[in-house]
Amino acid sequence: MSRAPALFDLHGRGALVTGGSRGIGRWIAEGLAEAGARVVIAARKRAACEQAAREIADANEGRCHAVACDVSRPDEVEALVAAAARVLPRIDVLVNNAAIVWAAPTLDYPLEGWDKVFALNVRGAFHLTRCVARHMHDDEGGGAVVNVSSLNAHFGAREQHQPVVAYNASKGALEALTRDLSAKFAPLDIRVNALVPGSFDTDMADFVKRDATRFAGYLTTIPMGRLGEGDDVKGAALFLASDASRYVTGQTLVVDGGVAARGGPHPID
Repeated sequence: MSRAPALFDLHGRGALVTGGSRGIGRWIAEGLAEAGARVVIAARKRAACEQAAREIADANEGRCHAVACDVSRPDEVEALVAAAARVLPRIDVLVNNAAIVWAAPTLDYPLEGWDKVFALNVRGAFHLTRCVARHMHDDEGGGAVVNVSSLNAHFGAREQHQPVVAYNASKGALEALTRDLSAKFAPLDIRVNALVPGSFDTDMADFVKRDATRFAGYLTTIPMGRLGEGDDVKGAALFLASDASRYVTGQTLVVDGGVAARGGPHPID
């Protein structure tokens, strides 16, 4: 039986994190590097990706690399996996965090927007997972896949609150994919789980933080009374990525300050 700290130790392992240049993805990448993993972060904007990788590497003995990639493009996904395989000891962990949102009234929602959202959030995540799973299987070491979903996959929303029907549907599809791949990949010793963040203190929260009164009202919709912070998601992601969860697959870990437990988000008007 392993001692508890060893279950979370990622020294000697490699991790690939998409959407890793900022926000939730960056925090996850930092957490994995701090636990000892060598990390590759991927993002569409090369400059931002490289800057984030430098900062993470400087704080973690050089254990971070950047690769520019648009996950909606299959050729770039394949190039990303090849690049990660060259710089990592092996790909032990994949975090599918890259995603886009396209807002438009539901009755007039453009099919172009729907297709772009699904091309990245679902098709891209599937193709990348399949490519990485081949490496994990060929190396006979197994691995862990963490799909970053959203509370939007669990609750409907009024038009005035969230006119992002494709995003919500894509996250529901990602969670269905998580469950199905967990069953299909279990014989390969590859675990697949989903991480569902609630409201976190990222750039996406800026719109409500600008108005102090509105922000105070928003916080009343979160039972714990605050936005999530970096450490809140680091710990959850490390659990799913490490041997601490080696008997956990096909599950959804919600990290939301209690919002789902009280019946879902209730945005203020």
